[in-house]
Amino acid sequence: MNILVTGGAGFIGSNFIHYILNKYPDYQVFNLDLLTYAGNLDNLKNLENQKNYTFIQGDIIDYDLVSQIIKKYQINLIINFAAETHVDRSIASPDVFLQTNVLGTHNLLRAALDCGKIRFHQVSTDEVFGSLGDSGYFTEDSSYQPRSPYSASKAAADHLVRAYHHTYDLPITISNCSNNYGPYQFPEKMIPLFITNLMTNQKVPLYGTGDNIRDWLHVEDHCRAIDLIIHSDKIGETYLIGSNNEKTNKEITALLLKAFGQDQKMIEYVADRKGHDYRYAIDSSKIKRELSWQAEIDFSTGLEKTIQWYQSNQDWWKKLLK
Repeated sequence: MNILVTGGAGFIGSNFIHYILNKYPDYQVFNLDLLTYAGNLDNLKNLENQKNYTFIQGDIIDYDLVSQIIKKYQINLIINFAAETHVDRSIASPDVFLQTNVLGTHNLLRAALDCGKIRFHQVSTDEVFGSLGDSGYFTEDSSYQPRSPYSASKAAADHLVRAYHHTYDLPITISNCSNNYGPYQFPEKMIPLFITNLMTNQKVPLYGTGDNIRDWLHVEDHCRAIDLIIHSDKIGETYLIGSNNEKTNKEITALLLKAFGQDQKMIEYVADRKGHDYRYAIDSSKIKRELSWQAEIDFSTGLEKTIQWYQSNQDWWKKLLK
C-alpha cells in the first residue's frame, strides 16, 4: 500500500509513521509537510534513509503538488493529520486555521476525487462537539457545537469530508479523538509544557482554577485505532477514540509536580482561556464494538513513559524552545 500522510512531521503524524512502518514494513509512506513551527524532521530522523519512506516539503493548499504526488507515487490512501491545532493560537490568529484546516482539507479532497476517488481518512478532534457538563459523553451522533476558531475550522473540515462522500461517493472515514499525549509533542501543549518547565525549574502556568476536564489518550493507542479504521471496510463511517482517562487540569498538574518532587509553589495561576470549554469525554463503544479496539496504555504508565522520553530527549525540545 502507498500512503500519503499529510502533516507527518507533527506530533501525531510522526508517531503514526513510526507505528505504520514498524507494523507494515512493505508499505510505502510519503510524508507531505509544510514544516511550520510544529513540524519537525527530527521526529523522523531515524527513517531518513529507509527506502519505504519519502519526505516531501509542501503545502496541502497546493493542488497541483498534491495531485502530482498522488499520480507519481500511485497513492492508495490519504491520511490527513495536517492541521493547525493550538487553541490559544487560533484565538489570537484565526486566519491560518481556516486556511489550513478548511481550505487545505478541501484541496486534499478535491485532489483525491480528481485522481480516481482515493481512499481518504480525516483525523479530527472531540472539540468539534463543544463542551460537556459534569455528566454525559460525546458519541458519533453528538451535534457539532464548536466554540473556538480551532474547533470551528476542524468542524468545517469534517463537514466537507462527509459532503464529498455523499455528493461524489468519495470513500472516506473520520476519527474524532480526545487529548493526545506522548513523545514528540511540541512543548506548547499542557503535558510537555509542564514537563519541560519543571525540568528547567520554571513554574507551570495553570489556567483559571484548573477545574477543566479532559480525557487523555496516549498517542500509541490513537495510532492503533487509526490503523484499524483504515484497514476496515467501513466506508463513510465516523469513530470516536477516547481512553476513559478523565482528569482535571489540576489533577494533571499535581501528578507532574509529584513526579518531579515539587509542590504547589511551582504553580502559577494565569487568566483563563477565552471561551474555555469545561469538559470533554468520549464514548468509544462504537470502535470497540465494530473494530475491537480499546485503549491499552493506562494513564499512569503513559505519563511515566512520556516524562522519561522528555528527560531522555532534551536536545530535541531545547532546540525547539530556542
